[in-house]
Amino acid sequence: MGKYQRNSGYKMSRKERPGRDRQNPWGNSKPNNGGRQGGNGGGHNGGGEPPDLDDVLRKAQEGLKDIMPGGFSGAPLFLIAIIGVLALWLASGIYFVQPGEYAVVQKFGAWSRTQSEPGPGYHFPAPIETATIVNVEEIRKMNIGFQEAFSRSGQSGRRDIAEESLMLTSDRNIVDLDLVIQWNIKSAEDYLFEIRDQENTIKKVAESAIREVVGQTDMFPIITTARSSVADAAKRIIQENLDQYKSGVNITHVLIERAEVHPDVQNAFQDVQSAKQDAEDVQNRADAYREDILPKARGQAIQKLQEAEAYKQSIVARANGDAERFKSVYEAYLSGKDVTKERIFIETMENVLRNADKIILDSKSTGGAVPYLPLEATSSKSNKR
Repeated sequence: MGKYQRNSGYKMSRKERPGRDRQNPWGNSKPNNGGRQGGNGGGHNGGGEPPDLDDVLRKAQEGLKDIMPGGFSGAPLFLIAIIGVLALWLASGIYFVQPGEYAVVQKFGAWSRTQSEPGPGYHFPAPIETATIVNVEEIRKMNIGFQEAFSRSGQSGRRDIAEESLMLTSDRNIVDLDLVIQWNIKSAEDYLFEIRDQENTIKKVAESAIREVVGQTDMFPIITTARSSVADAAKRIIQENLDQYKSGVNITHVLIERAEVHPDVQNAFQDVQSAKQDAEDVQNRADAYREDILPKARGQAIQKLQEAEAYKQSIVARANGDAERFKSVYEAYLSGKDVTKERIFIETMENVLRNADKIILDSKSTGGAVPYLPLEATSSKSNKR
C-alpha cells in the first residue's frame, strides 16, 4: 500500500521535504562548529571532520530514489554498472597500429587525422570518432580471366572465366588470356574516401586497359614474344587511370600467366600461320636473291662506266695527238716541201711493208744468181694471215 501511494500519490518536492538543505546536494543540514554553512556542498568547516562515506552513499541513494520513478533499490550496483559501461565506452577508442599499417581517424564521418607511426592510439569513441586500420605495405593480388580454386584434397586448380579472358586482337583473332595484378596502397585517405568498392573498381580498370592493349596488338606476338611489352603497356594505362580517380592505389606488377589461341579457332589459326610462314619463306628467298644479284649488277655497271670513260679519254687523247702531229707535219711541209714529201713517202711505205714478207737481193754479192720466188708458199702464208 505504501509503495502504491509513493508511485501514484503526490510527491513532495525537495524544498518541502524536511531535513534537506538546498545548497547541499547530499541533504546535510547539520550546522558547523562556527555557525556558518560550508560553501563546498559537503558541509566542511575549517576545523571539522569530513562526512562519513556511508552517510554520503546513503543520502545519494535516497536522492536517486526521488529521481527514479517508483523508487529505486540497489543504487550502488546501478552506479557501478553505469561506471562500467562508461569505462567500456571510453576504452573502445583505444586502437593499435602495427608496422606497415595506417590508422585513419574520422570525426563525425569526416577525415580528422592519420596515424602512420606504429603503436597504440586513441580516438573519441563512436559515434564521435572512428578509426579504420589500413595495411599500406601488403601486396594484394587480383586475377583476371580465371579464378583459383582448391579441391577437398587441398590441391589447387583454376577455373576459367570466359567473359574476362577472351579478347579480340588487332588482326581480328580471339586470344584466351589470364592476367595477374599485384598492387598496394600508397594513400590510405584516397583509398578510403575517393573511390567506392575499391577492388571492383581496380578490376574494371584493369580489364579495360588490357583489352585496349590487346586490341592494338596482333595475336602472334601476344602468345609468343611480346607478353612483357603488353603487360608493361597495360600496367602504365591502369596506373594512369587510377591516378585520375585519385584512388590511392599503386600497381606494382602486371603478369600475363597464360596467352593461348581459343580452341574454337585453333585450326583456322594454324592454317593462317602456315600460310604466313610460306609467304615469309618465299620473301626470304627473294630477298636473298636480290642481295646476291644487286651487288653484282652494280659492280658490272660501275665497270662499264669506267671502261667507257677510259675509252673516251683514250680516243680524245689520240685525236688530240693526231691533230698536233698533223699541225707539226704541215708546218714542216711549209718550210721544206720536197723533204717533207720524201719523209711522208718513206713513213707510209714503212707502215705498208711492215707486215709483208720481203726478200732483198744484192746484185753485187750474188754474182748473177737467178732469184727463185716460191709463189705457192708465199700465197699460203698470205691466206693464213
